[in-house]
Amino acid sequence: MNRTDRLAALVMLLQSRRVITAAELGAHFGLTERTIYRDLVALGEAGVPIMGEAGVGYRLQRGYHLPPVMFSPAEAMALATGGLLAERMTDDSVGDSIRLALGKVSAVLPPDLQDQVNRLRRAMLVRGRPNTSGPVPLSSLQKGMAEGRVMRLHYQGVKRGGADWREVEPLGLVYYLDHWHLIAWCRMRGDVRDFRADRILDATLLPETVAGRHGFDLADHLAKWMIPDGSETAVLEVAPQVLESIRRHWGPAVRQEIAGDGVVQITLTFCGKDYTYLASWLMSFCHHVRILEPSQLRDRLVELAQETARHHQAGTPLQPPFFR
Repeated sequence: MNRTDRLAALVMLLQSRRVITAAELGAHFGLTERTIYRDLVALGEAGVPIMGEAGVGYRLQRGYHLPPVMFSPAEAMALATGGLLAERMTDDSVGDSIRLALGKVSAVLPPDLQDQVNRLRRAMLVRGRPNTSGPVPLSSLQKGMAEGRVMRLHYQGVKRGGADWREVEPLGLVYYLDHWHLIAWCRMRGDVRDFRADRILDATLLPETVAGRHGFDLADHLAKWMIPDGSETAVLEVAPQVLESIRRHWGPAVRQEIAGDGVVQITLTFCGKDYTYLASWLMSFCHHVRILEPSQLRDRLVELAQETARHHQAGTPLQPPFFR
């Protein structure tokens, strides 16, 4: 982003906030506070009325507005691409709003750029498993998150026979493993919990608002959840054709990749309490994966393979438990 575009973006960001600090502006643009201060001075010299208060932050003078926004071809196509992805990964409560918003964007574009964007949308297709919708619209969870409202959830946990009621303080909305998840402080459990959106049977936004949990960082929380305490390390030798599947499935749990002669050595972390899940998943790659360590994981895979062979040779009917 060149400086002219950055200054325009800086004004738009100021316009969207009641107050914002130089540190927050720097973090948003990936710049030092000193550079932000220089940009603010340049905007002031250009006639943009920026008000600053020591220890509080910066804001635009009340009543000041930018002229109507015009989109460059690259920006318009980026919005079209983002809209297509968002339609696929959200439910109708959000998808309908996205389509309306993109229609408004398209209406202000020059005719030739409208044609390009429409041609691009017709030529793009997002495949893969769509988001699973639940009884509660995703837009309701977004509203509670945006307003910082305490929510009363009727939640069906995967390990429980029935649903129970929880009062929660929203901390984040995250999309992973083909589902949206509400990350929230559960008042009943007294801890941060992960509520899969399609298992929320009902959600009521309560009048009470909260400012969030001091010191909570969503990215750090997810990283620790993906690699919990008590994890063990597995070292695998894999064929290049299965590498992308491992990256996609294990994500941040993949700690190291070392390319060798026709193979890649992967180091990943997994829950050390149960070897069955990882071993059974690795079985799907047949001879394209070799377990270097730990030996217990390799032994468990061999046991599962032998059990599988005996089962199919004997034609044994299915009966629980399926894993031990």
